[in-house]
Amino acid sequence: MKIALAQLNPTIGDFAGNEAKILAAYRRGVVAGVDLVACTELSTTGYPPRDLLLRQSLMAQNLALLGRLAAATGPVGLLVGCVGENATRPGREVTNAAALLQRGSILATRTKTLLPTYDVFDEDRYFQPAGDNTPVEFNGHKLGLTICEDIWNDEDFWPERRYRSNPPVELAAAGAEVILNISASPWHLGKNQTRFEMLRRLAVKTERPVLFCNQAGGNDELVFDGASLAFNGQGELVAHARLFAEDFVIVDTGSRARIAPPALVDEALVYEALVLGLRDYFAKCGFRRAVLGVSGGIDSALVACLAVAALGAENVRVLSLPSQFSSPGSLADARLLAGRLGVQYDVLPIQKAFAAVRDELKPLFGDRPEDTTEENVQARLRGVLLMALSNKFGGLLLTTGNKSELAVGYCTLYGDMCGGLAVISDVPKTMVYRLARWINREREIIPLASITKPPSAELRPNQTDQDTLPPYDVLDAILDAYVVRGRSAAEIIAAGFDEATVRRVVRLIDVSEYKRRQAAPGLKVTTKAFGVGRRIPIAQRYREI
Repeated sequence: MKIALAQLNPTIGDFAGNEAKILAAYRRGVVAGVDLVACTELSTTGYPPRDLLLRQSLMAQNLALLGRLAAATGPVGLLVGCVGENATRPGREVTNAAALLQRGSILATRTKTLLPTYDVFDEDRYFQPAGDNTPVEFNGHKLGLTICEDIWNDEDFWPERRYRSNPPVELAAAGAEVILNISASPWHLGKNQTRFEMLRRLAVKTERPVLFCNQAGGNDELVFDGASLAFNGQGELVAHARLFAEDFVIVDTGSRARIAPPALVDEALVYEALVLGLRDYFAKCGFRRAVLGVSGGIDSALVACLAVAALGAENVRVLSLPSQFSSPGSLADARLLAGRLGVQYDVLPIQKAFAAVRDELKPLFGDRPEDTTEENVQARLRGVLLMALSNKFGGLLLTTGNKSELAVGYCTLYGDMCGGLAVISDVPKTMVYRLARWINREREIIPLASITKPPSAELRPNQTDQDTLPPYDVLDAILDAYVVRGRSAAEIIAAGFDEATVRRVVRLIDVSEYKRRQAAPGLKVTTKAFGVGRRIPIAQRYREI
């Protein structure tokens, strides 16, 4: 059979737009002479629709769209991810389904068996799982239809499994000649390699072609990389779709035309994921222009580069907001960056505003010495001015804080945390440096001084981050162990880290939850981000140390 993998970028709730994408892919498949066009998981509604699934009107529009899609089909089949009705009770009202359409009707429907409820997933909240799954008859062939998580539970690949059943292996045993998987599989660093090897080994184990069709694009904090794959029954890669973009790939299930997988570079993957996530957040929310503050430091320089790549220089406006503590070098670096990127650049000093606020507070503060209060006032003044430009000119304000800072609370509520999207809030500081050097791989865009000088908030004389924090390579290693991999403080100390440093960092992470809860949404690029996939109570007294 010839099967087209339509790697789509749907928008949640945009039934007209999603319908147009699905039908365009189907017509392309008809012209190409394929037997079947496969679209991605929940491609009618977009993924993840979350609590929109609780609205009856969404279900009605989804079913109406499914009917129109079925009516548009001829001899070429169309496999589309949709919300299905659950006819059995008790149980949830809807299912995560795959509908096979042909010759004007719904030929068959299959329901997702394994419902993920971990990290960013909460599918058991909404969907009724399949009780069983049998192969579907299509043009004289038996197809095994699976949806995303259904293929992520093979006992020979995973040392520990979340579920008892193994849908693709069971389908192969029931006579399926091809295993098809439609997915909306969110990306994080390292996932491409894991997914590739898992699917390859599944093809070898089942001795069946395994075709994986994945969503591309960004939806809120999640980024979907596409990278759809096809393996023949010998486990050889025969097709690979583009990364971080829509694509349309035709697969011959009997092919032995083996191809090499693309070379993957971590910095390039993170960069492309962030650009796609930023671009789609703007497009799908209806924003066109971005505003951000540039300090001459590396974090704001990186965010400016990402914004220009995603939106175009003409749609990005940057401001420097120097105080008396800002160094001339930082201001020069900010101006140089703006010139190289070709963006509108303005300087708006905050010294007068800071002096006025300080004078107003003096009768209340009395003889108390200046401390972080005055530092936070400066950050909040910058937030006020940046938000004013955002309001007046209609650009969305981007925050520029990284994951390392957000983890330990090295950020100011209603100050540098102001904004509508926290672009690099899941990017550790060490990766910020790696990305900056990768951006400069062919020519210097981010000024070298922004990369090499000691990082500083410049809120008091001669300040550096390391006055308050451990070196970032140490901080990020502890952050990765504690937040991402779930290691205890004792385990981290046993691994060789200084005990006092670990205890201080862990305590800072634990007591900063209230700040993170008020942060702008961020783009997820690691296996564990601060956001919907990490649910820590604020009012609690549990301490790791």
